[in-house]
Amino acid sequence: MSAQPYKILVVGPSWVGDMVMAQSLFITLKQQHPDCQIDVLAPAWSLPLLERMPEVHKGLTMPLGHGQFDLRGRIRIGRQLQSHHYDQAIVLPNSWKSALIPFFAHVPKRTGFLGELRRGLLNDVRTLDKTVLTMTVQRFVALGLPDEAPQPPTYEVPKLMITTEQQLNVCRKFEITGADLIEIPPPSALLEGTGELRPIVSKILALCPGAEYGPAKRWPSEHYAAVARQQEEQGWQVWLFGSDKDKAVAEQINDLSGGICRNFAGITSLADAVDLLSLADAVVSNDSGLMHVAAALDKKLIAVYGSSDPGFTPPLHPKAEILDLHLDCSPCFKRECPLGHTRCLTEIRPEQVLAALDA
Repeated sequence: MSAQPYKILVVGPSWVGDMVMAQSLFITLKQQHPDCQIDVLAPAWSLPLLERMPEVHKGLTMPLGHGQFDLRGRIRIGRQLQSHHYDQAIVLPNSWKSALIPFFAHVPKRTGFLGELRRGLLNDVRTLDKTVLTMTVQRFVALGLPDEAPQPPTYEVPKLMITTEQQLNVCRKFEITGADLIEIPPPSALLEGTGELRPIVSKILALCPGAEYGPAKRWPSEHYAAVARQQEEQGWQVWLFGSDKDKAVAEQINDLSGGICRNFAGITSLADAVDLLSLADAVVSNDSGLMHVAAALDKKLIAVYGSSDPGFTPPLHPKAEILDLHLDCSPCFKRECPLGHTRCLTEIRPEQVLAALDA
């Protein structure tokens, strides 16, 4: 009779970029415990991301919203998870409430950083030295290693897996025609779910102008439009991506560029956006969740940084090009520029992005 796999419950983060970076932890866990089973308790929107991470056995929907306490609800969820008989829980958020569910699920080993008086809820408590673990991905990966492991840890970069079938389905959904755009792989590749759809008429530039955190992370619309116009003149197609909150800025970019863009902002699910991005040849993005998605899709990526720190949450791709002016006033980590000029973004010129695309 075969032994039961080592079962791990990961309490996942609440942001797209953090969830992508968490894949580095999942890879580390598989290296530590090759036969382990990793389930991730996470917001419903993140399940399509988890489905594209081969290390994850199952995504479990977290029904409570970000910031919602609901002690009774957390007790109920914990008791429901008792039947899974997890051997270990790893709690990525640092809040007190995030450690409650593994505690009520009676998971015997509960790992996380000490924070908000969580001692007792966690019994494999780690001390976070921010001067050593300077990056979010390092902090995630460290929780998957023994406490005595050397720090900062090395890590594998995230790599989302997209099948040809998923690419074909999203092309059909948005009426992206095979004759004009996509080289259809041979039937054998389709049956195996392998291969990749490639543009045969023009290259695709994806622009991701949104930033959930605030305007101090958004490169100006007129700069995005200038890049779009130049690339369209070079024969590229330009696609715009973003959530429903990014519809206005995406429409503004499209208007400023003369309506040359295909605007997907606000009309795609996260799964759609990921699969469409997998068709792009290059991506220009603010520091956002879609930036991390593009990096995990192994795309040529130009990442524009303003109020945030590229040393803390960089795109995890060795060839990603980061544009950051390193002004004295940045990174300020503010949602809006406290000085009112946002020079950290406005002074990154379209010509710099275009040069990086051509490099």
